[in-house]
Amino acid sequence: MKGTDVADERGQLILGIESSCDETAAAVVADGRRILSSVIASQADLHHQYGGVVPEIASRMHVEAIIPVIDQALEQAGIRLEDLTAIGVTQGPGLVGALLVGLTAAKGLAF
Repeated sequence: MKGTDVADERGQLILGIESSCDETAAAVVADGRRILSSVIASQADLHHQYGGVVPEIASRMHVEAIIPVIDQALEQAGIRLEDLTAIGVTQGPGLVGALLVGLTAAKGLAF
């Protein structure tokens, strides 16, 4: 991550990724204080029929949702991936499979 002129104008731009349970979320924050975007894809309706979160289903739904959620967060913030100065991601606690989806996405984007 090296950030561009957009980061210089707005300060540090950080993408946060959350996938610890049954919601896939991404947000862009400027200088750790201003929320530029916040996108959440909920699985609540899907898991309701089972009486609670089913870890395998949650993980599979994160795989489908993670990139569209990140893309939407970047679009709402009016920035590109190259504008980011850092990426933060939930590493725990949470469901192992769900956490792996977020961690893998963050590592892939940071590469």
